[in-house]
Amino acid sequence: MAREFASFGRTVTPTRKGLHPREARAMLEQGRVSASGMLAYGNGRSYGDSCQNSSNSVVLMQEATAQISFNPESGWLTASSSAMLSQIIAHAAPYGWFPAVVPGTQHVTLGGAIANDVHGKNHHRRGTFGCHVERFSLLRSDGVVRECSRDENTELFEATIGGMGLTGLILDATIRLMPVGHADVEESAIPFDNLEEYFALAVDADARNEYAVAWIDQLAGGQSVGRGVLLAANHAADGGAFKAAKKPSLSVPLQPPFNVLNQYSISLFNKAYRLSKLRKTGLRRSTYNSYFFPLDGVRNWNRLYGPRGLYQHQSVVPEAAGPEVIAALLKAAQDAGQASFLTVLKRFGTARSPGLLSFPSAGYTLTLDFPARGEDTLNLLERLDAITVEAGGAVNPYKDARMNAEVFAAGFPQWRRLEAWRDPAFMSDFWRRTAMVLDARERMQEVAE
Repeated sequence: MAREFASFGRTVTPTRKGLHPREARAMLEQGRVSASGMLAYGNGRSYGDSCQNSSNSVVLMQEATAQISFNPESGWLTASSSAMLSQIIAHAAPYGWFPAVVPGTQHVTLGGAIANDVHGKNHHRRGTFGCHVERFSLLRSDGVVRECSRDENTELFEATIGGMGLTGLILDATIRLMPVGHADVEESAIPFDNLEEYFALAVDADARNEYAVAWIDQLAGGQSVGRGVLLAANHAADGGAFKAAKKPSLSVPLQPPFNVLNQYSISLFNKAYRLSKLRKTGLRRSTYNSYFFPLDGVRNWNRLYGPRGLYQHQSVVPEAAGPEVIAALLKAAQDAGQASFLTVLKRFGTARSPGLLSFPSAGYTLTLDFPARGEDTLNLLERLDAITVEAGGAVNPYKDARMNAEVFAAGFPQWRRLEAWRDPAFMSDFWRRTAMVLDARERMQEVAE
């Protein structure tokens, strides 16, 4: 049976042709790559098709042995792009260092974190992952390895951070970690009864804490719309032996024939989760795994959404519009009868990423997960897109599997600059259905004029 290299949402066509990094490097160095011939594929944790090149090949970066070099005095770490964040944490945390920015899973590669310019629960303090990248080596289809930094090949540096792998093959990178007392955190759970209470808490929580994120009960209605728990945290100041992440004790070994996460089961989970957090109010110590990467504790948890997979919709809207727009997004989902298992609300800060197509901007970001239920789900996602764009916001490209070209252009009008730096040998299904559609329309318009 042929291997498939899927995305995490499993709603798009997987790529079936994979190249070993050694083979891909030889092809690039020898100029033997056809147009749109490849795309780097890390650990497949992107939800949509930004990690897919279904009409050609992906480069299986995980098949290369990860190399890590770390200076425990300066906190600078150099690693091959195939190194996982979990490996970086295990390497540096015993010395009192931690990545300045981590996403919701540690099972992503260094190259993937750069290509998607991932963000975490502390954007208000540290910005995006790209803010802490010092340099990287990039191999392009002309066979030349370019050293990229803020001072060298600057425009290519900026295009590659958040460039979704389209500018070439990242070989290795150097990042700056941040000093911490311990990898684990002191966490406080602050319940709120509705969105109004959350927005009253959010700014102060960011000012007082390194990390802040809110879990939302998306199904709550009436006066309780948007109720949830604000989870704020800071790294523990005391030491103690570092304990690396254990292999998950729970797993979903087989694909259920139906969607387990339906409205009934999610409602029960939401009530139980909120109750558990209400019992744990006040400051308590949490492991870094349970706070930063709670879903990593269940292998293949995405199978619970059923054989048709899941769509994740993440939007960002300006801060002033936040209260009204977030309420409208939640209402749209409720009106459509769609239940989101994982609903997360965060406040982005004003830090600017060096990345050309970086997703975060000052304001509020809402993340919703929906089981794929055909046209009903797609219609809802289009409605969420429209609400976001009308508010002057953007939809996250590297979590998307179906937004149209107009929605992408509205959120990222600078897409042409990335297209100018895109290596012609690299292409993704996402770029093909958005930027390439826009580009073709512009060319047709020029001919018509």
